[in-house]
Amino acid sequence: MPATQGGQYERPHRPASPEDASPADRRSAIRQAALRLFAAQGYRSTTMTDIGAAVGIRGPSLYKHVASKHELLAEIMIGTMEQLIADNTAAVAGADGVCEQLRRSVEAHIRYHARHRLEAFVGNREIGSLERPDQDRVLSRRSDYERRFRELIERGAAEGVFQVQSARIASYSILDMGIGVASWFHEGGELSVDQLAYQYGDIALRIVGARLEGVSYEWGAGAPAHI
Repeated sequence: MPATQGGQYERPHRPASPEDASPADRRSAIRQAALRLFAAQGYRSTTMTDIGAAVGIRGPSLYKHVASKHELLAEIMIGTMEQLIADNTAAVAGADGVCEQLRRSVEAHIRYHARHRLEAFVGNREIGSLERPDQDRVLSRRSDYERRFRELIERGAAEGVFQVQSARIASYSILDMGIGVASWFHEGGELSVDQLAYQYGDIALRIVGARLEGVSYEWGAGAPAHI
């Protein structure tokens, strides 16, 4: 994520002219430029002229590829939620048992937010900028995504594997942890994305009080406590 030392997002540099690019490539370049600009200066402060300048397309030519900046924002935000849901579906499908399914779900959540920091930042800051019905579409997908975590936690509690007072609060806590990763994680730091995801999986299991094969995940200990 392009950020200055003060934590502010940098305005993207103008790339080379895209005249030789295919329409699909131009559309992708426009979307990426809009994403960077929305993160750097906010949706409302970004103009179509800014977006066109960032990809080397002037005036009316930009409208051959995209109808409005709102269309770009909606595409970015809906696409983000659809990718999170797809990643979650794949993670759960490849895991056995509620504990492993929750761990894999959390790992997928963390990986996305570590690798798609601009999308996460814009998605959370600009929800109020979306007009209906696009805002409703995003909110519906968010509810679906949260419900997947909550239902896993509820199932684990019903099976006696998790010990948690509120599945909803636990799911919100786990999701908020992942969202926070987008604000501070940088590739090449102390931990790789996979290492980070695994550690967050452990934390999530502690949040729900998971009990696994003689191991109890509880807060207040540096490692799982044997029972």
